[in-house]
Amino acid sequence: MSGFRIGQGYDIHPFAPGRRLVLGGIEIPHSRGLAGHSDADAVLQAVTDAILGAIGAGDIGRHFSDRDPRHKDRPSGEFIAETMAMARSRGYRVGNVDVTIHAEEPRLAPHIDAMRDNIAALLGVAADAANVKATRGEGLGPIGRAEGIAAQAVVLLEKA
Repeated sequence: MSGFRIGQGYDIHPFAPGRRLVLGGIEIPHSRGLAGHSDADAVLQAVTDAILGAIGAGDIGRHFSDRDPRHKDRPSGEFIAETMAMARSRGYRVGNVDVTIHAEEPRLAPHIDAMRDNIAALLGVAADAANVKATRGEGLGPIGRAEGIAAQAVVLLEKA
């Protein structure tokens, strides 16, 4: 069995009026939030999927179905906590994580450090082992038209 595992995750949600915008576990001021059954935090959900992929445990829908009323409005940080418990039970810890957020709006630069610090805390790693960056869609596709936000994550797990 290898001492390292890599997983990647991706999540996308459309904007919806009347919802809070939560990314990386941080509430970000904006006129619209993201539609979803839980808190719709595309960043933490991509990280969750990356961890699940690294341990070969399927995807977020398998473990935290949007058809399950227990997950209605649930904070995605709780998905991370449960997924990290699964990784630890298999003898793994996070080495590092790298996240890319795709968003035309709002401007995310002022919130990147807070998201990074929160993700690092959730994963139990130093801040320099969690990287968060944002990019725009430059007018192309649903992201570029400001219809929603997507996130990608790559995580390296190592034997504890």
